[in-house]
Amino acid sequence: MSSNAKHLHSIDAGHYKNTAKCETEVMPIPDVVKISMSQHIGAPCKPLVAKGDAVKVGQLIGDTDAFVSAPIHSSVSGTVAGIETQRSATGGNDTLVVIETDKKQEMWEEIKVPQVNDLASFVKAVRDSGLVGLGGASFPTHIKYNPKNLDEVHTLIVNGAECEPFITSDHRTMLEDTQDIIDGMKLIMDYIGLDEGYIGIEENKPDAIEKLDKMFAEQGLTNMHTFKLQARYPKGAERVLVYEITGKPMAAGVLPADLGVILSNVTSVAFVGQYFRTGVPLIQKRMTVDGDAVAAPKNIIAPIGAQIHDVIDFCGGYKSDPRKILMGGPMMGRAIFSDEMPIVKNNNAILAFSKEKSYIPEETACINCGRCHHACPFNLLPTALAEAYERRDAQKLADLQVMQCMECGSCSYVCPARRPLGFMNKLGKAVVKEAGIK
Repeated sequence: MSSNAKHLHSIDAGHYKNTAKCETEVMPIPDVVKISMSQHIGAPCKPLVAKGDAVKVGQLIGDTDAFVSAPIHSSVSGTVAGIETQRSATGGNDTLVVIETDKKQEMWEEIKVPQVNDLASFVKAVRDSGLVGLGGASFPTHIKYNPKNLDEVHTLIVNGAECEPFITSDHRTMLEDTQDIIDGMKLIMDYIGLDEGYIGIEENKPDAIEKLDKMFAEQGLTNMHTFKLQARYPKGAERVLVYEITGKPMAAGVLPADLGVILSNVTSVAFVGQYFRTGVPLIQKRMTVDGDAVAAPKNIIAPIGAQIHDVIDFCGGYKSDPRKILMGGPMMGRAIFSDEMPIVKNNNAILAFSKEKSYIPEETACINCGRCHHACPFNLLPTALAEAYERRDAQKLADLQVMQCMECGSCSYVCPARRPLGFMNKLGKAVVKEAGIK
């Protein structure tokens, strides 16, 4: 990591946290949900139900024997209308279990609070819950909580930075589910055997910092602390956050556990606390719905599998025709082709923008201003990487450390020529992988 990583010279514009004061509202159950079998990094699940089957809330409807995977549960009660295939936001094909809801929300009889007495049973319970990284990465959490170098891991870092513009769902989690966060931290620290726990929070969320500090003190939790971060994107990135709190640089390919750290998103940690209290698996998601094309932006809890148009309808519908809809934030989120796509586990926002707000100026020639280099948290050379990519020079891309890029988009944001530098880095990584360069 570069020497300037601790004092990032990146985006210092408005954070657009328009919904920070909006208490979470629970969305009604829609008529139909479409639950994807690909909601995590790794092998997709196989449907365990068929057309005509009756299902209940929390029922296991998808799983696989693959190591990197997480089971999938029904968010509703109703009847399976069919199994469909739909194009995903990443360009692949998703298998969807389509359920016509009966609005009764009858709970599955096999739901029960997990009984845990050691790390192995804790890890199994986390897998059974279907938990994946809820900050956007969607890596199966039970694998993260079972590091190979267990004796060398001693610190829990909870990512509450929420540095992306517009998104406030983690902020609301810290204010509304504070005890669940604390309970989740206790469970993780106790079963993995961690000494200290930190919650990294940007300084633009003083109410969350104050509430957590107060509850830590009231409960005598001297080994849990908040860590105030500068409110500057991309402070919430994994490698940046680990460096901020521990002072240890984290190169591409290095895991937090290699540096003695377990890193988990704050909503993931809150869910651990909830699951061990209720036994209800991951079937719903808090998210921010915002953008100038949305009539009534708000924070909501939606059942996983709800279609985006149903989510938007709950937020008053579109007040203008959306030119671009994003799953996630404007920096690292994915543009989608249809609002019929379903909500998945790691959705933390749906943003809909008008033509005026989503306008992209025409790309012009690089003027060698150096702003992209100055903005990069890892001191990379985005213009040189772009030239290497345009030549498809895999060795040069590797030499310029393209694999270090975390695709935060800071270089693209600051470029006066409006060059898609971050996206070219993403494509450049594929060139290096195809060439088999380590």
